Amino acid sequence: MSTGTAAHRETAEATSVREAALRAAAAAPGVRAAGAAAVDAALRTAAELIRERSAELLAANTADVEAAERNGMAAGLLDRLRLGPERLADIAHQLEVLASTPEPPLQREVRTLPSGERVFERRVPVGVIGAVFEARPNVTVDVASQVLKARSAAVLRTGSAALGSARALVDLVIAPALERHGVPAGAVQLVPTPGHAGAEALVGLPDLVPLVVVRGSGEVTRKLSALGAAAGTRVLAHADGGGVLYLDASADEAEVTRLVTESTDRLGVCNRLNLLLIDRPAYDRLWPVAEAALKAREITPSLPPYEHPLGHEWALDSGAEAHVTVAAVDGPVDAATTAARETSGLAATVCAADEAAATAFIDAYTGTGVFWNATTRLLDGYKLLGLPETGINVDHTPGPRGPVTYLDLSLRQFVVLPPA
Repeated sequence: MSTGTAAHRETAEATSVREAALRAAAAAPGVRAAGAAAVDAALRTAAELIRERSAELLAANTADVEAAERNGMAAGLLDRLRLGPERLADIAHQLEVLASTPEPPLQREVRTLPSGERVFERRVPVGVIGAVFEARPNVTVDVASQVLKARSAAVLRTGSAALGSARALVDLVIAPALERHGVPAGAVQLVPTPGHAGAEALVGLPDLVPLVVVRGSGEVTRKLSALGAAAGTRVLAHADGGGVLYLDASADEAEVTRLVTESTDRLGVCNRLNLLLIDRPAYDRLWPVAEAALKAREITPSLPPYEHPLGHEWALDSGAEAHVTVAAVDGPVDAATTAARETSGLAATVCAADEAAATAFIDAYTGTGVFWNATTRLLDGYKLLGLPETGINVDHTPGPRGPVTYLDLSLRQFVVLPPA
C-alpha cells in the first residue's frame, strides 16, 4: 500500500512539473516576440508592484518564516528565507537596474570569408530555462528577471520553506507586470510541489527545459547535475561554496581585522569567510588579530586537529554556521593551492602589503574569483557586474563561470550572409 502511494506521489509531482514546463513552452514564443522594450517595462512595473504590495509580500514571507521556525530551521537558513522592507527595496532596485541595462547587439560580425560571404554570430533565446534553488525568496525574482531579459520563459523550483513567498512574488508581482506590457503571464512558472522529486523531474525534461540552473547544497546539486547529464539536460550548477582568506606574512593588522569582519557579515551565504589560512612565519602575530575579529562576530574558530574536511562549508551546517576553519600554510603559493584543493574554488582573498606575494597567490589560484585586500563577499553578480545573478558557476570546464547573468543564458548561432 505504501509503495503504491509513493509511486503515485512521484508520478503526480513529475506530471505537475511537466505541466508547468508545457505552460512555459507555450509562453516562450511570446516572450521572444515581445522584444526588449516590453520586457524592460515589465521589469520596471514589477519593481513598482513590489513597493505597492509590500505588506502582502511580507505577510506571506512571515508565514513561511514562522513555519520554518516551528520546524526547527537553523538561524543561517532563516536568514536566507527572511524578507524585510530593506530586502524588498533591494529586490525592486535591482529590477530597475536590470531593466535599464543596455543589451549588447543581438548580432556581431565575425569575419568575411575569402569567397566573400560574411560570417556573423547571433544570440538566440534558449526557449525555456529551469532553475532549482534554495529557500531564498529573492532568488525567485533574480532568476525570473534574468531569464526574461534573455528572452526565455522560466520554470522555477524553490525550497519548500519559501514556497509561499515565491508564490506571492509570482502571482502578485511578476505575472501582473508581464501581462500589463503584453508579455505572456505564463512565462514564469513556479513548481507547486515541495520535495526533491520536483527538482529531479525538472532536470529530466531536456526536450522542454534544455537548460537548468541548479543551486543549493553540494550533495543535492551534484545529484541533480548527474541526473541532468544522464537525461541530456545542460545543468549550470552552483554547488559548494565557501570563501578563503589568506593572511600573508606582509599583511597589515588593520587590514586583517577589516577583511575578517567584512567577510563574516552574513553566515548563511556561500561567499562568506569559511577557511582562514595564515602564513606560518606570521602565525603568532596575525592569529590573535584575526581571532579577536572573529570573537567580535561571535564566531568560533575550528582549529587542528579537525574532525571535518579542511574546506567544510559552515554555511550549510545547520546550527554550526558560526564557525571558521583556521590553518597554517607555507607562503602564498601553498595557500593558493590549498584553497583550490580543499574547497570548491568559489573565491579566495589574499591579504598582503607585498605586491609580489599577492601576485604569486593570484597566479597560483585557479578558482572562480580571486581578490587582493578585498572580501570574497564581492563574488556576487550584482556587486561585481551590476546585475542580479541566477547563481555562481564554479565549473572547471569551458562555459559560463562565476556569476551567471542573462548574458550567459543564450545560445550562440552562426549566420552566413552573401557578399555585401
